[in-house]
Amino acid sequence: MSLMPHRFFRLLTVVWVGSLLTIGYAVAPVLFTSLDRMTAGAVAAQLFRIQGVIGVVCGILLLGLANLLVRRGRSAYRRLRWLIAGMLVCVLIGYFALQPFMNAMRVAALEAGGDVEHSVYATRFGLLHGVSSLFYLIESLLGVALVWLLPAHVGTAANEEGARAVTGKVAG
Repeated sequence: MSLMPHRFFRLLTVVWVGSLLTIGYAVAPVLFTSLDRMTAGAVAAQLFRIQGVIGVVCGILLLGLANLLVRRGRSAYRRLRWLIAGMLVCVLIGYFALQPFMNAMRVAALEAGGDVEHSVYATRFGLLHGVSSLFYLIESLLGVALVWLLPAHVGTAANEEGARAVTGKVAG
């Protein structure tokens, strides 16, 4: 059986979870310590938008691959589908339900001549930001669990070793 779906599954997982952790827990904090809040917020919003697209694309592809691998008898991927589905729900809610409202408030505050932190939208923006951060944290924890639970091998190496041992006994 081909190792390609398993390897592609691992690659997509690393891209999604790696970018999720890097942007959320390394890049965004550095932005806010290095730049003024308004500029940092604008850059972070762009990065999180890109992260959202990465999450949706990787999530859909991973669900498809997990289903393929389960159909091929790789039952270890059965439980991983739930983690992927949970991560995908977090992406959809966080980036495509909450983020547009946050961006609208940011734009409205800019049009009024200030930043969102000092506008009439500050309380609602803070609440949405907190909820969005919670979904990001849940997605991150599910991602770490996904990486942790990835099958170390798909069984083909063990099958090949067993086949070599049997062939050696028959030939010898």
